Amino acid sequence: MPARKPPPLSRYIETLQGDRPWGRVLDAGTGSQSIAWIARLKTESWTAISASPQYVVQTQETVKTHIRPQDRILIGNWIDPNLLKGEVFDTVIADYLLGSVDGFSPFFQPYLFSRLRHVTKSGGRLYVKGLEPYVPIPRPADKAGHLIWEIGRFRDACILLGGDIPYREYPAQWVVDHLQVAGFKVQDVKHRNIRYKAPFVNAQIDICLPVLEKHDDQDLATALKKRGETLRTRALEFIEAEGSIDFGQSYAIMAEPV
Repeated sequence: MPARKPPPLSRYIETLQGDRPWGRVLDAGTGSQSIAWIARLKTESWTAISASPQYVVQTQETVKTHIRPQDRILIGNWIDPNLLKGEVFDTVIADYLLGSVDGFSPFFQPYLFSRLRHVTKSGGRLYVKGLEPYVPIPRPADKAGHLIWEIGRFRDACILLGGDIPYREYPAQWVVDHLQVAGFKVQDVKHRNIRYKAPFVNAQIDICLPVLEKHDDQDLATALKKRGETLRTRALEFIEAEGSIDFGQSYAIMAEPV
């Protein structure tokens, strides 16, 4: 597996972990980015879970030359009470898991941390990475914020038209409150300002194209594709001029079982 520089919040989590052993690690909502980071840590073993068969395939491809006999990748949904029943882990990592839950188990977010509490070993740790919501907010006044807000709403509208459910992010304070209810003590909260670049813009617009190609109303689909390309052009021109679109925050939270 080629070496990758971990994202800033992952590096911050490594700093929080310090010399503490990672032990048995659970990647509670895996993807190619999270598993590329976790697979390079000094763990006893890791288990990666995803409700998406597509993400499982991506995860397998990412670590195909790096997976050890004690490591495993599983398809599972946290709404299933039998998922990992009876197992506990020294370190549980929820890498942007909370936002993705709505796409697979709508309305389950308030119960997620209770499920993760059951698989977090006494004396262990849970790390949560997430994104402050930027779509369900009033229209931002600044140009950078308005661009990201427009792109997010366009993406979610296309996903809904395709019959799927968009992801739904939650604020860090909501996470802190629900971690406490679930039986965790929050030890650290870190925010990081986001600088969006061209790959983000292109990915958000491109995810809509297969949906629009299959839509029954091709007049509507054509109009939406045009709208998407207009947003892409505006955003890429902004990045060309400013270097990035600076808006919003991501966060990392460390919690321990009470």
